Amino acid sequence: MSTFNLTHHFLIAMPAIKEGFFAGALTYICEHNDRGAMGLIVNRPTSLTVGELFTQIHQPLHDEVLQAAAVYFGGPVQSERGFVLHDTPMPWQSSLRINDHLALTTSRDILAAVSEGNGPQNLLVALGYAGWDAGQLETEIAENTWLTVPADRRILFDLPPEERLIAAAALLGIEYAALAEEAGHA
Repeated sequence: MSTFNLTHHFLIAMPAIKEGFFAGALTYICEHNDRGAMGLIVNRPTSLTVGELFTQIHQPLHDEVLQAAAVYFGGPVQSERGFVLHDTPMPWQSSLRINDHLALTTSRDILAAVSEGNGPQNLLVALGYAGWDAGQLETEIAENTWLTVPADRRILFDLPPEERLIAAAALLGIEYAALAEEAGHA
């Protein structure tokens, strides 16, 4: 059983990860327990916009800011499935309540509510998620693959994606660019 819980934490990919899905990734952990962990990469926008996604699922979307927002690559698992990370947790059909302020919803009823103007105030739409089997994430952390820090929802919703990794590292008092330089020297 896991001795620590990283739910509502950021995973900051160490600069040693130079290729693959997690190179330069900031991952938000939505659930971590003795069965494993799951999260969303929150700094990897795709070329698909939320407006285009709503058009594909035949839902009108009148919020111009949200129409232009990017859909994110949430991770390599179930990459055809949508995940909505949002504030104001409500009783959607399929939601994982992360804490009192955030939830992850996979059911279409949240998209219908957003379409009608009744959705959450802040949301991030992703395709796919990142997942770890029991003990796998703990092993990767012990191998210095990730830095962890309690998450700040302002980083999730208020910052552009290219600033999120740097801001999360700053929560630890670390300048990410300097960390990358340090990692390259023996």
